Amino acid sequence: MAYENFIPSVWSEAINRGLERACVFVQDCNRQYEGDVSEMGDSVHILGVGRPSIKTLSRENANGVIDGAEEVADSSVILNINQIRYFNYKVGDIDKAQAVGGLMDALSEETSEGIANAMDTYVAGLATQATPLYENAVVVTKDNVLDILDDAIEKLQENDVNIASGVSITISPKFYKLFKKAYIGADTDNSEFLKNGIVARYGSVLIRMSNNVARSDDTEHIMIRTKRAIAFVNPLTHTEAYRPENSFADAVKGFVLFDGKIVRPTEIISINVKYA
Repeated sequence: MAYENFIPSVWSEAINRGLERACVFVQDCNRQYEGDVSEMGDSVHILGVGRPSIKTLSRENANGVIDGAEEVADSSVILNINQIRYFNYKVGDIDKAQAVGGLMDALSEETSEGIANAMDTYVAGLATQATPLYENAVVVTKDNVLDILDDAIEKLQENDVNIASGVSITISPKFYKLFKKAYIGADTDNSEFLKNGIVARYGSVLIRMSNNVARSDDTEHIMIRTKRAIAFVNPLTHTEAYRPENSFADAVKGFVLFDGKIVRPTEIISINVKYA
């Protein structure tokens, strides 16, 4: 296959499929605004509405006179689309490389995983902007790990989050190890589900695991949230093949445009933990 026959749309589609498989933090974001943006620097105005006042009408009020219509407060969050990640590499004699083992397929997969990791890391980092569960990071152990999760769930409930409607927490392998030791010893019907080491449930909360949990010094910033808490958009994936003038090789370059933002701050909590 010469570089002139390379089909960018096919490559882009393959990359997007890979991203969907590899992302952990991104998959629990609200992506409904993705179709509204298509260029670098575009922004999405996300309108939030308040809750109307619920008032009491007494049975003695025979005329049914009620207060005048209130103006419900609203809020607006602007999500600017400014994050770009790119790749640019070359391969000598693509025809021969593909004939002996599908090098381009392997590179496509590696590219997908690399981009997915970059986007996931970005979303994970938003935990540092969320309301912390505790004023100071706590040392997590097998003995207190479930109490920490219970505190986080309670905090969301105090914010009127319906836990049963869909809440997830993405933890690190180190946190999961402690959680697994504590929970499997106490549960009665979920042990087999937990043993896969990737996904579990704690009550109604979905547990995910990722190496991309945000860290600062010796503190991990673990994110528990609803799927509406963070808005994420990845409106554009671009790739193209070309022939570098200074080498006998075909090359591929491309970029992804994306961004994410906390848009429902009461629906996300950052659990800041340390390890002994």
